Amino acid sequence: MPNHTITSLKALKHQRPITMITAYDALFARLFASHIDVILVGDSLNMSFLGAKDTLSATLEQMIYHTQAVCNGAPEAFVVCDMPFGSYNTPDEALRNAMKVYQTTPAAAVKIEGGATKAATVRHLVDNGIAVVGHVGLMPQMVRADGGYSVKGKDEASMQTILEDARAIEAAGAFMLVIEGVKTHVATAVAKALSIPVIGIGAGVDVDGQVLVWSDMLGLFEAFTPKFVKTYMEGATQVRQAVKRYADEVQARTFPTPKESY
Repeated sequence: MPNHTITSLKALKHQRPITMITAYDALFARLFASHIDVILVGDSLNMSFLGAKDTLSATLEQMIYHTQAVCNGAPEAFVVCDMPFGSYNTPDEALRNAMKVYQTTPAAAVKIEGGATKAATVRHLVDNGIAVVGHVGLMPQMVRADGGYSVKGKDEASMQTILEDARAIEAAGAFMLVIEGVKTHVATAVAKALSIPVIGIGAGVDVDGQVLVWSDMLGLFEAFTPKFVKTYMEGATQVRQAVKRYADEVQARTFPTPKESY
């Protein structure tokens, strides 16, 4: 994959779908970088790595640490850092925390959740040199307020709200938008209405790209599998089998062999 810039990513709209995947460490970032346009250091790490029930307890310090790791592993990649819950309640707070991300990591952009109510925050960041990816539709940081995860855009009023949110975030200066957990026709309408790339997750195929959580698509996260996830390998099964072979060989004294000994 080319070493992307905001300009080159925006130019992909109407050209080919953009590939995005989450990563949280240097090892997997390095593995992903040659095939993926954008690496998102998602606050989903709070569930995958910490074992929490949602993303809300992720801290800015954790996001910075993992972003540093990803950037170290894939220094040429276009890396986006999720701004965690509670780090952008006001425009000034958002700018202060986003500046900390920029000052301590080579991240190319930050991502924030929210529609029209966050437009002023997006504008404040962009006006001060921070590149922003928006996020509308199902917003994981709102899961407790929403009473759980639920598909958005099921009726005309909801569809119009999502469209208005997306337009507001674009108008505020975001260069890309993630749309999550919405009815397919709603995501399609948003992608057509916006001039910036719209990246879907649980939003159908007729958008400008796709993003998945790496531990979901590799079959490593077993707590639950959302409907929109396609598992590309049985990672958990393969890891268990490998670890069992190692343990069996240690106990049978067939490892290490002379080949692995000094």
